[in-house]
Amino acid sequence: MRVALVHEYLNQFGGAERVLQILSSIFPDAPIYTLFYDAETTGRVFEGKEIRTSFLQKVPLVRKNRRLFPLFMPVAIEQFDFSNFDLVLSVSASFAKGVITGPGTKHICYCLTPPRFLWDDSQKFVDEFGYPKFIKNLFPPLITYLRLWDKEASFRVDEFWAISNFVKNRIKKYYAADADVIYPPVDTSKFKIWNHSTPVHNAGSEKFKNPRYFLMVGRLVSYKKFDLVVKAFSKISWPLKIVGIGPELKKLKEICYKLQTRNIEFLGQVSDEKLVELYSNAEALIFPQEEDFGITALESMASGRPVIAYRGGGALETIVENVTGLFFNEQTPESLLDALGRFKNLKFKTEDCRNQAEKFSVNVFREKILAKVGGGLKHI
Repeated sequence: MRVALVHEYLNQFGGAERVLQILSSIFPDAPIYTLFYDAETTGRVFEGKEIRTSFLQKVPLVRKNRRLFPLFMPVAIEQFDFSNFDLVLSVSASFAKGVITGPGTKHICYCLTPPRFLWDDSQKFVDEFGYPKFIKNLFPPLITYLRLWDKEASFRVDEFWAISNFVKNRIKKYYAADADVIYPPVDTSKFKIWNHSTPVHNAGSEKFKNPRYFLMVGRLVSYKKFDLVVKAFSKISWPLKIVGIGPELKKLKEICYKLQTRNIEFLGQVSDEKLVELYSNAEALIFPQEEDFGITALESMASGRPVIAYRGGGALETIVENVTGLFFNEQTPESLLDALGRFKNLKFKTEDCRNQAEKFSVNVFREKILAKVGGGLKHI
């Protein structure tokens, strides 16, 4: 069986690219089709793979300013020829689902989400990136066109797989299509449990007055709500370490300066080895955003550490309340502070956290993918 993989663009290495990397290991002979590719910014993890790019690869600035070229992406993704393949598997959060395949080629879309910038967050998308007013005025008709194209592109998919039930419901709403849920893989082997025979903390202990630290991990963008966590921790003395870079960094540091906060540390981008250490020694991960899935929550659990999360999105499918974490109901500092107060009176066992994460391991993902694809690939 001849298989091709498709992804929107390879100019970073995040959760979507990690999924693509695992799929590429499952189908090692499959070429990867993508709009454009940057080996350096993807950490060269796809070196040795056959990467086939679109005409956008030769467009100056596109790899660093992709948001300026959305009108060209539907045209570019439709130019790929898949006539020699039996199966096309796209990993898509926007344009990859729009590839055109012939009647003899099956197209399965592993849907990360219907694009939020088109369907439910279009105004936020425009505001977040601070475009000049004259550019913002061009966006409503542009978004309408892309939304119509995206809807049409969804009809080209023979079978949808969703990364969570949360995304499955969004696929149903926006594309009127059904989807099977296959959770993304977490490389649990990378994460370590230290002192795993003891609880994360001892409820009521005097030691909890000075916890190790709480942790946040992710790109510093507005929807991840790092600001509400910074404001909450400015009211208490517990340490908070923040891992990540992004456009919100300056704003977050300004909040800390204005509130004279000294218990918050910005670590920037760290190595994989350092991140493993930070997870393992944290009191808990703070997860205030609504994510379609939320890989960092499972990385924390794989390290034996619980998660304090906003009650929404994919976190509801991965965190077992009062066993591997707890929830707060509103995206406000006050609601998070209430959860922190409850947290110190609960016990969480490292083995419970780790066992929950193992349900989302790479091996589990691999088995489900091969089972879904069918007997034609049993030899892999």
